[in-house]
Amino acid sequence: MKAARVDWRYRLAVTSRAMAAIGGGYALAAGFTAALSLALALWMPRVEAVLTATMLAWLAYAMAAGWAFYARTAWGAWGGTLLPALAMGACAMAPQWMRGAP
Repeated sequence: MKAARVDWRYRLAVTSRAMAAIGGGYALAAGFTAALSLALALWMPRVEAVLTATMLAWLAYAMAAGWAFYARTAWGAWGGTLLPALAMGACAMAPQWMRGAP
């Protein structure tokens, strides 16, 4: 039986998806934690809000990692992890931006 030869573009695509899963998933989990902590702090003590948001961020991280390998293209994997991470980061920074507005 002849061994299948894997071309360099396939390896690059898998590496890119792995980096999107790791880096993009981390960014999404961090933004999710920050935004959800601020939202939950309105209804519960701050420490409990941060702990709850951190535990739920593991689900966001796992879904981002799954999405990175489910996406049709590597660009879709990056876009599917980094765009929501930017949105969550903007939601987390919104109170700070509003406080600085004249």
